[in-house]
Amino acid sequence: MNSKKREGILKEDERFVREWVQKGNPIPKIGIFVVTYNAVNALAQTLKRIPSIIFDIIEEIFVFDDASRDDTYLLAEGFKKVYGIDKMTIRLHTRNLGYGGNQKTGYLYAIERGLDYVILLHGDGQYAPEALPDLIRPALEQKAEAVFGSRMLIAGEARRGGMPLYKFIGNKILSAYQNLMLDATLSEFHSGYRLYSIKLLKRIPFTVNSDDFHFDTEIIAQIHELGERIHEVPIPTYYGDEVSYVRAIKYSWNIFRTMLDYKLHQWGLKEDIRFKIADKAPVYQLKSHPLSSHMQIIGLVPYERKVLDIGCAKGILLPSLLQKRCEVFFGIDVLAPISVDEGFSAYHQLDLVKKQRIPYQDESFDVIILADFIEHVINLDPILSELKRLLKSDGIIIVSTGNIALWLYRMLLLFGNFPYGRRGILDETHVHLYTLSTLFQLMHRAGFRILKSKATPIPFELVLNNRFGRSLTYLYYGLARIWKRLFAYQFILLCEKDDSTDIAKN
Repeated sequence: MNSKKREGILKEDERFVREWVQKGNPIPKIGIFVVTYNAVNALAQTLKRIPSIIFDIIEEIFVFDDASRDDTYLLAEGFKKVYGIDKMTIRLHTRNLGYGGNQKTGYLYAIERGLDYVILLHGDGQYAPEALPDLIRPALEQKAEAVFGSRMLIAGEARRGGMPLYKFIGNKILSAYQNLMLDATLSEFHSGYRLYSIKLLKRIPFTVNSDDFHFDTEIIAQIHELGERIHEVPIPTYYGDEVSYVRAIKYSWNIFRTMLDYKLHQWGLKEDIRFKIADKAPVYQLKSHPLSSHMQIIGLVPYERKVLDIGCAKGILLPSLLQKRCEVFFGIDVLAPISVDEGFSAYHQLDLVKKQRIPYQDESFDVIILADFIEHVINLDPILSELKRLLKSDGIIIVSTGNIALWLYRMLLLFGNFPYGRRGILDETHVHLYTLSTLFQLMHRAGFRILKSKATPIPFELVLNNRFGRSLTYLYYGLARIWKRLFAYQFILLCEKDDSTDIAKN
């Protein structure tokens, strides 16, 4: 796409905004947040380039000068007076807060002002103000929560616009790495031209982010963790005589470390407050890899049996068990099922931590499943005693739980880290953690004989979400089978009643 066609799109989006207003469509409260630092030579021209229709529809434009060493603040004040812009607010920080720190104050101000959207615009003119309608259009048309201007969407446009070759190559390499770590497809991670909805900003902990330039990367990871889509629109590239305060090596290292921290947080190996989204409840899904705990448990269940699933998490094992013609199926979980008609013969929404009496008093079962359940209960003895009573004489009980002695956790503990998180073995809802020895002891004490112990590999396919991840899971499984205590991600025990323990007690 050539520059003339690009200009045509800019005019088309500006025309769209004008027609939107003329038709009487509702206009959300939009604020333009201008970050400035030593921009005395560019700020006035940047503000002049804002299309008139944008000045008409926005709620406010606020210029936050981050303690410039030149007269940027005085110039902004003069611009406001000369052009009589009542909806313009100017703030001078008494100390330099940094690029990220300046953004934090601006977004908090936008929230306080009750805006619906805020657009980040750099005062040095590096990002074309003429493209403001491009960012606003997805918000009007699609109610987009995040819109990024990208200089990389149009092949060759960044270089034609004057982006230095070393910055172009660096941008491409870093963006490729970030896409890999986030399993994303953004064309560019390093544009500072962005629109955020205030609703989105309220849901992410941006105030704990860095005050440095990789603040922009952290907020992308937070949006990704929240599960929101980022819309990209092409913008022209402009490089003039503005001074860059980004140190390339430090910036690259901070991005590399941030993405690694995010991945460790996702894996449950590091609790990172930056990526802990308060309103994001954990989602329990079927682990479909053939070597996962769910698939191995299903493989251990014989056909046409009467099954009780304790902690069934809305019935994630149910479809597979029904395929094995386990026609009489009972479930218990603290969560309500998706539907009572999903296939359960009976279902009880019950918190067994608080009420440890199993409701099926007159039933007996061929198979009892405790999949990822025992780690949520401090005192299991009463529950296991109840389950032993409900298990048929020739029945089996299948138990799975995480391996706290996994080599990764041993290494973390060696360096003084014990990182509880939102998922994984160190899920913050887990109140009891097991090694293979303590798991054996638990089942023996409850009166069960262990028939078989199995291991699961680290679920690389959930982390990498590609063919390589699935292959790596298969390769790792070899280690988990050879040395369960060190390499198993989870243990699965197949047990039966051991009546000799009852005789010994008597």
